[in-house]
Amino acid sequence: MPTVLILGGTGEARRLASVPLPGYRVISSLAGRVADPVLPAGEVRIGGFGGPDGLTAYLRAERVDVVVDATHPFAAQISANAASACASAGTRLLVLRRPGYAFGGHRVASLREAAALVPSLGERAFLTTGRQSLPYFRGLAMFLLLRCVDPPEDVPSNVEVRLDRGPFTVDGETALLREHRIDVLVTKDSGGALTAAKLDAAQALGIPVVVVDRPPVTPGVPVLSTVDEVRRLLLP
Repeated sequence: MPTVLILGGTGEARRLASVPLPGYRVISSLAGRVADPVLPAGEVRIGGFGGPDGLTAYLRAERVDVVVDATHPFAAQISANAASACASAGTRLLVLRRPGYAFGGHRVASLREAAALVPSLGERAFLTTGRQSLPYFRGLAMFLLLRCVDPPEDVPSNVEVRLDRGPFTVDGETALLREHRIDVLVTKDSGGALTAAKLDAAQALGIPVVVVDRPPVTPGVPVLSTVDEVRRLLLP
């Protein structure tokens, strides 16, 4: 029986794990960075592989035929490890990525660039860039509202942390922006309709948005945008 390894804790990864793939053994792998992850259906492993060499050994040991990289669009290191390991093991690799935001805003290439730009756009920023992004904004002399799933460490006095997990609604995001008098939003181009409510809310309120562009996918790797596309490719 051929084996499919799904990398990632995204909604797309969970949906792929739940759709029927007759004739396949399906394993979902989560990095284990979230304290209380939403588990996908079926067989699950949690934790890292130990870099590309460890992943290569796992692919060979489990006789994995196809890897579907359905990690977060900004999980660049995991994606690079997957590309390297699949090349070494001779394993087929597919990338499942939700389409990016069809939204302009102020596009920047990195969190560092975002942090440099934000003070020129407002005085009270809403960061939806994850707890690991906090070091980039730590030195800013302005109010920062940081939303994340797990609490960050060593939070400065000018940062308010809001622990929450989506999906979010436009009405809810609008109320949040008004409550904290936010005048600039910072987000990553994670893409997907379920994460776009904050953009709609900011646009309606006339709040400028800084969007960090996602890193590129490894050249030559097929990129699919929906679970159905992956299923059709695996079940021709």
